[in-house]
Amino acid sequence: MEAIMMPAIVLGLTGLAMGLFLAFASMKFEIEVDPKIEAIMGVLPGANCGGCGFPGCSGYAAAIVNEGAAMSLCAPGGGAVATKIGEIMGASVEVSDEKIVAKVLCQGDNTKTTKIYEFDGELQTCAAMMLYAGGDKSCVYSCLGHGDCEKVCPVGAIKVNERGIAEVNEDKCISCGLCQKTCPKKVIAMLPQSKKVTVACSSKDKGAVARKACSTACIGCGICAKACPVGAITVENNLAKIDPAKCIQCGLCAGKCPTGAIKSEIKEIKKAEIIEDKCVGCTMCAKVCPVGAIEGELKGKHKVNPDKCIGCGLCFDKCKLKAIKMNVVARRD
Repeated sequence: MEAIMMPAIVLGLTGLAMGLFLAFASMKFEIEVDPKIEAIMGVLPGANCGGCGFPGCSGYAAAIVNEGAAMSLCAPGGGAVATKIGEIMGASVEVSDEKIVAKVLCQGDNTKTTKIYEFDGELQTCAAMMLYAGGDKSCVYSCLGHGDCEKVCPVGAIKVNERGIAEVNEDKCISCGLCQKTCPKKVIAMLPQSKKVTVACSSKDKGAVARKACSTACIGCGICAKACPVGAITVENNLAKIDPAKCIQCGLCAGKCPTGAIKSEIKEIKKAEIIEDKCVGCTMCAKVCPVGAIEGELKGKHKVNPDKCIGCGLCFDKCKLKAIKMNVVARRD
């Protein structure tokens, strides 16, 4: 009996000693976590997407407290989370409520471009395909359609469709930017969700070459730039670019583009109408109208010429008396 009990007693005492040692070590070498880090962790969304540039939400929280990292880097959390972090840190944070989403600046799917070879590599990825002549499509700037962006998206907001091109569900997008960083062709941009007019092309080839490679390529003709009433479009390296800060969402450029390279997602066509009973003739609306669609004398009633109105809404935003309304005159599917 003694031969059986002794090993058990020794083992029990050894376990107890080790337990006491570990308890002592945990107290002796305990690393105190700043309560601010824990508080920030509590308000972060926990997506651990890495879009902030730090290793997950815990890394970002520690960087804010210990390194003075910017408090507005959490794209999924947006302005609301940044404001809460500012309150924890006792600092003010300048934030914008404008949601930034990923947009694919390419329409070169299998129906608009042609394949120059069949890719049969073991690694069916965009990065692997890039090693073979820059891809299998006739346009060397086109989305390759093997879903590297789809694989890194933490919320499934981007998918490659049946035509072989990436599409973004903007409602799901958390603005982390991982898809943009992963895309080897750099055809994904992070843009304000409210901006519904984009140049959905990334080709820098000259007109004839670009059009031969893709039926919806931007050919750098500059028609859009001439049509834009506010000078929001420039053509650089044979590719049109829209300045989102200047764009008024009128969609004139999309209507003028001869190849359909500019995509308009504007669903409602609107026209301005002045409510005469409220108008005091201040002329502010006429001054901001980029196409001269508003007529009237100082202190007199003003009217909108519907044939000229492009529905940009600048007059609506400018009128302090709310004497202008925007009427929906047509809808697009």
